[in-house]
Amino acid sequence: MRLVENDLTTGTTPTVVGSVKIADIWQAYKFLKPLIHHTPLSSSRTMSQLTGADIYLKYEHMQRSGSFKIRGAGYKISTLTEKQYQAGVIAASAGNHAQGVAISAAQHNIPCTIVMPESAPLAKVTATEGYGARVVLYGATYDDAYQHCLELQQESGATFIHAFDDPKVIAGQGTLGLEMLNDLPDADAIVVPIGGGGLISGIAIAARALKPDITIIGVQASGAPSTRVSLDAGKLSALPAITTIADGIAVKRPGELTFSIIEKLVDDVVLVDDEATINAVLLLMERCKMMVEGAGAIGLAALLSGKVQLKGKKVLVPLTGGNIDINLVGRFIEHGLASAGRYFVIHTRLTDRPGELMRMLSIITDMRINVIDVRHQRISNRLPIMQREETITMETSDRGQCEKLLHRLRDEGYMVEEAQSFDY
Repeated sequence: MRLVENDLTTGTTPTVVGSVKIADIWQAYKFLKPLIHHTPLSSSRTMSQLTGADIYLKYEHMQRSGSFKIRGAGYKISTLTEKQYQAGVIAASAGNHAQGVAISAAQHNIPCTIVMPESAPLAKVTATEGYGARVVLYGATYDDAYQHCLELQQESGATFIHAFDDPKVIAGQGTLGLEMLNDLPDADAIVVPIGGGGLISGIAIAARALKPDITIIGVQASGAPSTRVSLDAGKLSALPAITTIADGIAVKRPGELTFSIIEKLVDDVVLVDDEATINAVLLLMERCKMMVEGAGAIGLAALLSGKVQLKGKKVLVPLTGGNIDINLVGRFIEHGLASAGRYFVIHTRLTDRPGELMRMLSIITDMRINVIDVRHQRISNRLPIMQREETITMETSDRGQCEKLLHRLRDEGYMVEEAQSFDY
């Protein structure tokens, strides 16, 4: 299917929601087409086998700036007046919108200030500064940065570029929906991450115009469920606190415009925990050789975890961002390997005499398990005299091998337990 303007004004579903029309998305598409990448859409055999659905991944993490955000920011900035260009632009962002605004401002050679939460990944802060923006770090969350940004905007007179609750931004994000359905016109469903709701709003308007009966499902982090809570309450609601590794969608409150669109056009919004998101990030890294951030992988996480089940359906899954902090990647890998039973830590108590540890290690070696760390503890009021505790960290093949090792050591008379995290 080739995109032509007439295609975007057909269908039985209304194509005007709030102040955003399908024609606006078409206009944004025509403007952005020569400026951004038409990112690949690829069928994933691995993800399809794991979910039972026919999964098509949209590689938007390969977009300019590393995320879809340049679409909305770029289109919005293109509509400003000459007077507004002279005053410059200002935005609040957890990182990806920041880079989209910074790149677009640089293209127009206008001043740009970005307010980011103090917890923003270093990679996103550095990249934003590299595009020429002035970065101000403020507050613990996006919402804190947003409030401070409004204060600075009043002082400077710069034009505020909202991350999601703006008709032009929504129209720009909607071009991603046009691209996906251009490449896969017979798709049955789209699974989209939700932070403030700009992306899913734009995609939903475009998708309902092109294919009114398509299923549209939004996904939020269970630690930042602002849209889900608002839908359940039947009104916009702000969360008192949020906690998630998916920093790109860590928003306490959806936008007024985006929430109204989601209420009308989105079929469901589901929640996914950080564990499932980390697993999706690692699976993309290991099996697909792709670096995708938590917020960018959460749609896939919903399918892999079973929170969204679309067996036998053709499903579009945009991987919306790839700007992940390298330090966080290391933590994800370690955590993911431990969860999968590929890192295994045990505690044991041995008699404090020569050869005792070696005898235990010989059993571990016999099972072809690699020991990567051994820590000793001799001094403790919990330990009887002439005994010591050992904490042994190993590389194992899977959870099954971990269980076999525990049984083998216990059969040999060792008092051994798997290391546990603290319960609060």
